[in-house]
Parts: sequence; structure tokens; C-alpha cells
Amino acid sequence: MRKTCVTLFVLLAGCAVGPDYRRPETAAVEAFRETPPGWKQAEPRDDIARGKWWQVFGDPQLDALIEKIDVSNQTLAASEAQYRQALAALGVSRAALFPSLDANASAVRSRSPGSTLGGTTAGRTLTNYSASLSADWELDLWGRVRRDVESAQATARASAADVGAARLSLQAQLATSYFQLRALDVQRQLLDSAVEALKKSLELTENRYRQGVVARADVVQADAQLKSTLVQAVDLGVQRAQLEHAIAVLTGAPPSQLAIPNLDSYGIGVPAVPPGLPSALLERRPDVAAAERRVQASNAQIGVAKAAYFPQLTLSGTTGFRSPDTASLFTAPSRFWSIGPAIVQSIFDAGLRRAQTEQAIAAYDATVANYRQVALTALQDVEDNLAALRILEEEARAEEDAVQAARLSLSLVLNQYKAGTVSYLNVVTAQTALLNEERNAVGIRGRRLAAAVALIKALGGGWREADNSASGTSDPAGHSQAK
Repeated sequence: MRKTCVTLFVLLAGCAVGPDYRRPETAAVEAFRETPPGWKQAEPRDDIARGKWWQVFGDPQLDALIEKIDVSNQTLAASEAQYRQALAALGVSRAALFPSLDANASAVRSRSPGSTLGGTTAGRTLTNYSASLSADWELDLWGRVRRDVESAQATARASAADVGAARLSLQAQLATSYFQLRALDVQRQLLDSAVEALKKSLELTENRYRQGVVARADVVQADAQLKSTLVQAVDLGVQRAQLEHAIAVLTGAPPSQLAIPNLDSYGIGVPAVPPGLPSALLERRPDVAAAERRVQASNAQIGVAKAAYFPQLTLSGTTGFRSPDTASLFTAPSRFWSIGPAIVQSIFDAGLRRAQTEQAIAAYDATVANYRQVALTALQDVEDNLAALRILEEEARAEEDAVQAARLSLSLVLNQYKAGTVSYLNVVTAQTALLNEERNAVGIRGRRLAAAVALIKALGGGWREADNSASGTSDPAGHSQAK
């Protein structure tokens, strides 16, 4: 009988009510449609530290700015604090697995009333001293505490993934803002060059007007075009200042303390995407990992709710000393102790446990749906940006042809104007067309860089599977959080 009871106790202690966790099925593909075999293979970059995906662009100033995010960004600091809070909550849940031990010491002075039967008797004043230790331990026979620990652990791992998602989002946001700022620098240089060219055109037109070759209207048109281009150049300053301020806040610095020097040219190219990207790369996305871990946490809460249907067994014990005076407090006659189990079973709760179980199941279903939606959105993000890179590459080639054609057109029109065969309006039209095409080319290049950043973010921090250990799925302390 004793062996049977021990065996039964071990079996009960090893089980836990509620469903064991299984990752929900999601839509998956072997590779993305927007990576045909004809794409150029990316060059190996083994010298780049894992996780520092921005180094693929080869811009030291961008590297320095992004490095400041881990040090000073307050949004990331708040996310890391929430992760530490989740770790503390895990510690709280784990504490319930072990007995609690409390020490108590007291000195109580009391007076009892006197008796009035058969005469008056004075009351007595008593003093009791006690010192004791008490222990309580809930036997986790049905796995309620273990399921709660499982839920807290999954929640903590989800919070770690949230830190990775916040970090990746901030890095991508800074890189995108930085590339937009550099595109404005190049456009400003184009406008400055156009202003210089327009000044020469105005000077040429004024000379021809003084010689009586052209009308006053040509001079007015040349001057108006020059001033319009100057306005466009000044207007870029507003956008650049706002982008610079946004970058400063991302790095944790006041906007007044960050100044990014202007560049006359910016030759950073768009990194090539390797063909046949596996959809397994999405497992590195921290937002997908966080959603999946919250499914696990909700699944464990079903077990917590179902454990309420079973009796709760607690072992309690107390030992100590109690005496009316301190001299005999710690002596054998003053010692007392008690030990024994207590079983609590709810008989009637008006459907409370059933409602709590249904609530936990509904919460689980909601997290499953959210996880599947996040996975689908991740696939969409990758396909969107792969398509954007492919189409923008074609558009960039077409735009380069348009720029060359506009330059040739302006050259021909200027020669015709000098020969007196066309009016200055033709020159204005050709100059405006060239400037617009050049600015369009810069804009397309900026959009390609932004799409490359968005693709890297969509893939969890790069397109190399070797980057998995540092792509944002590890916790802030560097511990692996692989699914």
C-alpha cells in the first residue's frame, strides 16, 4: 500500500492538466515569388559582425548613428525595462513551486475581566511571549503552478522578442531617415548646380537683349526660372532639418545637439538581394516570435484555469516556543508544534470555473489568430519590398535613359537658341525637364535604399541565415530565444 501511494503521488506530481503546447500551423512557402533565379547573387560579407545589418551599406556615419540607439534611445530603454519586469514576474511564478517559510516573534500583554459571581474578583493581567517558524507548501498535483510558470516564461520570452522588434524598428527608422536626408543633400547639390547654370543663362540672355537679338520677355523668363529654382533649393532645407531632428531623437540626443554635415555627393549603392530567399528567414522576425510565444503563454493559462476544478492540497507546519515569561521561553515545556495537510475543493461557484476556462480558451484562440495574421503580414512585407526593389531597379534604368535624353535635348536647344532659331521658352522647358529628371533619378535611388532597409527589417535583420543568433530573437542579455 505504501509503495502504491508513493507511485500514485509521483504520477500525480508529474502530470499537469490542460493541453500541452503545439505551435499553430501557419501559411508557409519554400521561397518568395519576387526572387527569380536571374537575380545577382549577393557578395559574401563574412567580415561583418553578426546582427549589424546596416554595415552592408558601407556608410561609417550611418554605423555610428545606429550604434547610439542601444545606448541612448528611450523607447528601447522602456522596452528593455518591460522585459526586466516580465523576468521578475517569472520569478514570482516560480516562487510558488517551493515552500514558504515565515518567522514570527511577539509579546502580547492582555487583561481578563474579573468575576462578579459570589463576590468581586479582580481581573488578571497576563503577558505571553512567543517565537515560531511556520511553513506552507501547496503540492502542485494538477500542474496549476507549473502551467503558470510556463505561461510566465513564454511571456518573458515574448517580451525579449519585443525588445528585438523595437530595436530593429528603430534601426530601420533611423536608416530610412538617414538615406532620405542624403537624397535631399544630392538634390540640393543638383539645384545648386542648376542655379549656377541658370545664372549663366540669365547673363547670356541679358547680353543678347542688350545687343537687340532677343526681346525683354526672354530676360524676364530667365530671371523667373532662376528665382524659382532658388526657392526649391531653400525649401529642401525644411525637410532636411526635420529629418536631422528625427535622427537626433532616435539617437537619444536633443535636436539642437546633432548636426549631420552636408555631402556634395553620395555614392552608396543598393545591396544586391540573393536569389531564392527561404521563407524560413521569417522565423527570425522578432514580432513573429513574440506573437508565437504569446500563443504558448495563453495555452498554459488554459491549464491554470482547468486546474481549478481539482482540489487544492496544502501542507502546513508550525513550531516554536510560547511562555508567559522570557526566562522559560526557550525551554522544552514551552515548545509547541503542529503539522498537517489541508484540502480545499470548491463545491459550487455559479459557473465561475467554467467561465474562466472558456475565457482562457477564447484568449488562446485570439492569440493564435493574431500569430497567423502576423505571419501573413510578414510574408506580405517581404513580397512588397522584393517587388519594390525589382520594379525600382527597372525604373532606375529607365530614368537614367531619360536623364541622358534630357541632357542631350538641353544641349541641342541651347545651340538653337544661340543661333536664334528658337525662343528662350524652349530653353526654359528643356532646363526644367532635365532638372526634374535628375531629381527623379535621385528620388528613385532613395526609394531603392529605403526598400532595401524595409526588406532587411521584414526578414528580421538581414537575408543571411547565419545572422539568426543576432537578428533580434535573442533576449537583451544575449540568451538564445530560438523558437
